[in-house]
Amino acid sequence: MSEDIRAEAGFLVLADISGFTAFVAGTELEHGAQVTGVLLEAVMRRLSPPLEIQELEGDAVFALGPDGALADGGALPALLADAFAVFKEEQRRLASDDSCACRACRNVPSLDLKLVVHHGRFVRQTVGGRSRVAGPDVILVHRLLKNPVGGSAYLLLTAPALERVGVDPVARGMQQHFVSYPHLGEVPCFVADLEPLARSASTGAPVLSAA
Repeated sequence: MSEDIRAEAGFLVLADISGFTAFVAGTELEHGAQVTGVLLEAVMRRLSPPLEIQELEGDAVFALGPDGALADGGALPALLADAFAVFKEEQRRLASDDSCACRACRNVPSLDLKLVVHHGRFVRQTVGGRSRVAGPDVILVHRLLKNPVGGSAYLLLTAPALERVGVDPVARGMQQHFVSYPHLGEVPCFVADLEPLARSASTGAPVLSAA
């Protein structure tokens, strides 16, 4: 049994590429992996710092914002909007490169990004020399990638995350959804379209600022 176990609280963030499975299945292996790798790397560079990249999970980046390291939760929406803007900028750059006409390069515009955020508790532990985080809230944020929200570019925050950010979802026009998972119960979530959030971030306007 691992002896190095620490309990913490903070934001748990997943940045997930929408359309990844269809893209990878329908494109050349080497170029498909190269394209998604470039996009994920761009997102990772923008999120960290101040977030801590915990793991790269195929089509998603899993990051942490421990309370001690991310004292101002109100700054998180702008950071995430910036990460989306960087993703789109890198996507446009790849799509404009006409040096290759393979399916992967042609289908770059079909990809998008969704961001899922929860605030909760987790434990850090070392298993087999590798660090990982665990706990019900870690499971929950991953389950939230499967949700009834329509669209492919959105920011989803659970009620605990939204409270920590300090935003009135009604005043900000966010859509409310309720999702339920076995053993985890019903989870209220609030969703915002990432496109206008990214435009606000690019002009220096507040992004989901407190009402």
